[in-house]
Amino acid sequence: MQLNTLTPTRLVLALAAAGAIGGAGATWLHGSHASAAAPSPSAVVAAAPATSPGQADFAGIAERHGAAVVNISVSGMRKVSDEERAGVPGLDPRDPFYDFFRSFPGFAGPRGGPSEQPVRGQGSGFIVSSDGLILTNAHVVQDASEVTVKLTDRREFQAKVLGTDPRTDVAVLRIDAKNLPVVPLGSSKSMRPGEWVLAIGAPYGFENSVTVGVVSAKGRSLPDDSLVPFIQTDVAINPGNSGGPLFNARGEVVGINSQIYSRSGGYQGLSFAIPIEVASKVRDQIVATGKASHARLGVTVQEVNQALADSFKLDKPEGALVSGVEPGGPAAQAGLKTGDVILSVNGQPIVSSADLPAYIGQASPGEKVALELARQGKRETLSAQLGDAGDKKAEVAQTDKAASQGRLGLALRPLQPQEKREAGVDGGLVIEDVAGASARAGVQPGDLLVAVNGTPVTSIDQVRAAVAKAQKSVALLIQRDGDRIFVPVKLG
Repeated sequence: MQLNTLTPTRLVLALAAAGAIGGAGATWLHGSHASAAAPSPSAVVAAAPATSPGQADFAGIAERHGAAVVNISVSGMRKVSDEERAGVPGLDPRDPFYDFFRSFPGFAGPRGGPSEQPVRGQGSGFIVSSDGLILTNAHVVQDASEVTVKLTDRREFQAKVLGTDPRTDVAVLRIDAKNLPVVPLGSSKSMRPGEWVLAIGAPYGFENSVTVGVVSAKGRSLPDDSLVPFIQTDVAINPGNSGGPLFNARGEVVGINSQIYSRSGGYQGLSFAIPIEVASKVRDQIVATGKASHARLGVTVQEVNQALADSFKLDKPEGALVSGVEPGGPAAQAGLKTGDVILSVNGQPIVSSADLPAYIGQASPGEKVALELARQGKRETLSAQLGDAGDKKAEVAQTDKAASQGRLGLALRPLQPQEKREAGVDGGLVIEDVAGASARAGVQPGDLLVAVNGTPVTSIDQVRAAVAKAQKSVALLIQRDGDRIFVPVKLG
């Protein structure tokens, strides 16, 4: 089975239908139907949180709420490019011998532009209103032309997709039915790592399968451009569980099972769920308007490691380091500058750089937020009016690991007027040669040095002065191919 992956380890986003609808070569296993007794909508379990498996009535939760968990089957057409059709059957394109075998006659494949092929997939969902409103993952129904919802009493309905939100991976469906069992919605905010949780879904097509585990962590940010502060659990989640509910020990839904982190494509102890608060907000927007909206600040940010914290005189390596500000965007209008470190938004601490887009993305366009930041070793507070993420999206830059001990090791020269025009900058220095600590940090000849420790530089003397003031490390703002990122360089 081929699923969407993110190297070096595989981040399996398409747990259900996206591997089939959104990608080629997926094979889906269809399990037998597993029925469960219909729950009483008003039934609840003891309010006290369970601290051990013996105190949690997992069987009761499955019996009461299993009938509100549905199996979702999707079908559609997917465009297939010439490159895909020219592939080698049975051989992964990442295999070293893939290109070798493609050179043989018979593997060239047809030509003539992209074509379409039928694809199918499966996932899970859960009923949130008795008149047929269903929550699931956006990737479950992505590109689907027909969506079938199957209940535990074996009834099947053609579902209408009211809307999807790829940024949070939430979709809302509706089926034409009445008096349906529903799941009770809880809150993920009060949950603590170590609490017991339960998932119900259709892994590999085995409907209404129940798995149990604990909350491993909260507020996880994943490298997938998501706006979701995920709940991490060790509940066994596999392809087909996507879109299914995550229950707490009181039988309340606290999340939507969405992703796993895996080297094999199957469950390996790391599962991630969308908090129900995020899903409920998206549901309300989609029901009201047919779409979900998210805010944006208009900055590019990167992680603050110890070397960067030393360079920017921070007490500890926390916050979101601004490596770029969108001209004319909300951040620029608020006065944010490259080299600022955003420490909190509306009093909510920003520990990791990915916390910023996750927090901003859950706000509403036009909303005003208070940004606490560190600038040149001092604390400041700015007010920003957020824009609409539908126009542009904030990006999170990735940094290399901190460099080892060594000298700065840069050979620099001023930019020529033509080079400034081509690079779209007013100043900076061309890096002609790299050695020592800068080379180990990833700086390359041809890069443009724009600033040191957040201060713009236009001469070699300015660089020397900035390095002379530094104690342990310096943060070099490097521009390469139009992109900018701070690179921490430790000084010997």
